[in-house]
Amino acid sequence: MNDKTENRPPLPPFNEATAKQKVRMAEDGWNSRDAEKVALAYTIDTEWRNRADFPQGRKEITEFLQSKWKRENEYRLIKELWAYSDNRIAVRFAYEWHEADRQWFRSYGNENWEFDDSGLMRKRFASINDLPISEADRKFFWPQGRRPDEHPGLSELQL
Repeated sequence: MNDKTENRPPLPPFNEATAKQKVRMAEDGWNSRDAEKVALAYTIDTEWRNRADFPQGRKEITEFLQSKWKRENEYRLIKELWAYSDNRIAVRFAYEWHEADRQWFRSYGNENWEFDDSGLMRKRFASINDLPISEADRKFFWPQGRRPDEHPGLSELQL
């Protein structure tokens, strides 16, 4: 089920270049912390598993993300392509954030994505672990928003 007026290039089937482009676009969207804008990258009836949460559809995704980014302060994310085929992409990621009491975390995980023909993500399955870190152990220091192109990725940071 998809609003056929929507198109979200690059479209499947993916090659390495288009899969990397799709990953960076997702990273940029999530770093914007604009839940309504991010939700537009997903099908109307998208299915998610995020830790123990199972939001479905754009409305639930928007609400989930708004709640997440209220709790996860100074959120900064890096995603990296792990594998791809036809209409699927696997990524690994890390993000840093802190709770209201200033306890910092680095959250590590991986995601499996499946796209429809118009390039919208219809399935997202995420596994995530949180590691408490000290402020001195942080590695993501760009201003909130899009990660600068010259900022190292996960492999370069040995994460």
